[in-house]
Order: sequence, then C-alpha cells, then structure tokens
Amino acid sequence: MDISSCTALVTGANRGLGSQFATQLLQRGAKVYAGARNPDSVTIDGAIPLAVDITDPDSVAAAAASAGDVTLLVNNAGIAADVNLLTSDDLGGAHREMETNYFGTLSMIRAFAPVIAGNGGGGVLNVLSVLSWVSFPDLSGYCASKSAAWSMTNAARAQLAGSAIVVTALHVGLMDTDMAAGLDGPKSNPADVAALALDGIAAGAYEVLADDTSRGVQAGLAKGVPGVYPQFAQ
Repeated sequence: MDISSCTALVTGANRGLGSQFATQLLQRGAKVYAGARNPDSVTIDGAIPLAVDITDPDSVAAAAASAGDVTLLVNNAGIAADVNLLTSDDLGGAHREMETNYFGTLSMIRAFAPVIAGNGGGGVLNVLSVLSWVSFPDLSGYCASKSAAWSMTNAARAQLAGSAIVVTALHVGLMDTDMAAGLDGPKSNPADVAALALDGIAAGAYEVLADDTSRGVQAGLAKGVPGVYPQFAQ
C-alpha cells in the first residue's frame, strides 16, 4: 500500500500509540483524520480532528459519513480495566473491554470497509496484543477481548480480500504508554512500534510482530499449552 497517497483514520489518536500513528502517517505524506471521543484533545499539527466513540454506533456512522475518503483504517482505540474473570467482584470492566476492544473495533470495520472498497481498496490495521495469544489471570478480561479481536481480524481478512482490502494485525507486548504505566517489564517505544506497523502496511503484511515477546509467544503456540504456559509442562 502506498501510504504517501492514502487517507487514514486513526482511532484513539489523542495520545500514546495512536498519536504516533497519526504523526508518522502525516510525515509519510498521508492525509490523516485523528479520531478521539473528544476531538478537542487532538493536538497534532496537520491532522484533522474527528469525533468518534467506537462504542457508539451513531458516532461511528457519523464518522464514516464525515470521512468518506478513507483508504486506511487504524483501529488503535482500546481500554484495559484490569479484570480477573474468576475473582473480580464486578465484571462491568470486562464488559467494557469487550465492547471497546472487540465490538468497537468490529463496528469500525463494518462502517469503513464499504468506504475503503468504494475508494478502490486499501487497508485496515487492528492493534492487538501479545495477550491475544496468552492470558494472565489479573488481566484476563483484557486478554479475552484481544483474543476475540484476533479471531475477528482473521475472519475480516479473509472476507475483505475480495474487496482489495488488506487486514493487518499488530501484536505487541508492553509499551511505554499510559495504559501500561502500572505494569513492570521491558517496554517498547510506541514510536518504534508505529514505524514497524506502518512499514508492514506498506509491504502488505498480514501480521506485524513488534517485539521479542510477541515473536516468542507466537512460536510457542505450535508447542501446545506448555509452549505458552511453561508451568504446565510435564
């Protein structure tokens, strides 16, 4: 995909990885709609602020009507509520994670796939996670939502290929963003992650593995449960 001639919409573009996507797309010559629930929070020079709440069908439909020239959709918006599915007293956070990370992402694809196809084709990038493939109890609500989004991404890729739309999945571990501020461990620079993902889109890649953690976990999937969860090795 020629990023320099595309028109992109980035959700959650007001901070973190989303801000990096919007900034670097502009640097590569793209026209960029910077989506956020509050468009006044977008402070990226050259980007077009666009109000969009991916959990609100009316908001998504309005965004699709306003940004009718989009050829690249970057589904970056997401939340983490730190819900343990078995022990948390309130599963409301898990419902919000699923509504945002899975259903919200799906809603954006359903709204914008016809737009992109009508503009001659293009791409969709879904920001997933290494936690699409491995689950930790205290984050299990988030992990489930990203796993569901991974499955949906694979289905969308197969279905949209005939419309000249390439669907790319980005898998990454911890990044130095507000979402991971309270978590310990090596953290990738979101600027580096955005650059890798955009290079992947330009090359027509179906998956981008942004760090060693993601590459290692993916390799472990072929070894069954012990390959991902060593504590269960016999």
